[in-house]
Amino acid sequence: MATDMSAMPTGRILLERHGAVAVIRLHAPERRNALDPEMADDLVAACGIIARDESCGAAVIFGSGAGFCSGAVRDVLAHAGEDPAEEGRWDDISRIYHAFTAVGELPVPTIAALDGAAVGAGMNLALATDIRIVTANAMFRSGFMEIGIHPGGGHLHLLERQIGRGTAAAIGVFGADVRGSRAVELGLAWSCVTSAQLEEEALSLAARVAADPALARQLVLSFRMEASGVPWDSARHIERSAQMWSLRRRAKGKRSV
Repeated sequence: MATDMSAMPTGRILLERHGAVAVIRLHAPERRNALDPEMADDLVAACGIIARDESCGAAVIFGSGAGFCSGAVRDVLAHAGEDPAEEGRWDDISRIYHAFTAVGELPVPTIAALDGAAVGAGMNLALATDIRIVTANAMFRSGFMEIGIHPGGGHLHLLERQIGRGTAAAIGVFGADVRGSRAVELGLAWSCVTSAQLEEEALSLAARVAADPALARQLVLSFRMEASGVPWDSARHIERSAQMWSLRRRAKGKRSV
């Protein structure tokens, strides 16, 4: 059952709890959930609430309406282009960057659930999560070249670390779109379900790991450290202390499930 965790000031970010799972909903459907600096600030604030709540063991991000996130609001980009070095305009773009980095740094396992397009900065937001679940309506579009600007926010890095050099080039350099089940084939998404199944599938997957929030947080910390490409020997050391902690906790009956 969903419970209201907090209302963000602009009303563009909705935050709920489903048991130990936090749900973030991007809620600007009239602009396909494009981010402006104020909405980005609210997303960062929502991430802070989740991070501080140790009873939360996972987070899922949805987009309201027909899109997941269509990137940054065009007016913000246009305004920045008039004088990119001007402090306020530089800061506005930084606030949008901070939104998806805050998601990427959440100390819980994260899922993006897409039933529409993730474009530009919206694609960065989706790729900042640990896994993605999509529908046939989902689309990943780099989109930067179409509007005559260079990618930002580490876009090319996020692509390459997820799907490798060649496929990242096809999307980020050559502008190929990826839709629906093709995202699963390429490794951009974990599964492709119907629109009617999307929320249940995402929440069910999140609930499996969130059932033990302390373990979920330690598990995803180790996973992200190792996924950065450390040698096997280093990975064994990363996991050793966490495993011993979990064994001791289990023996003392201190699991939170």
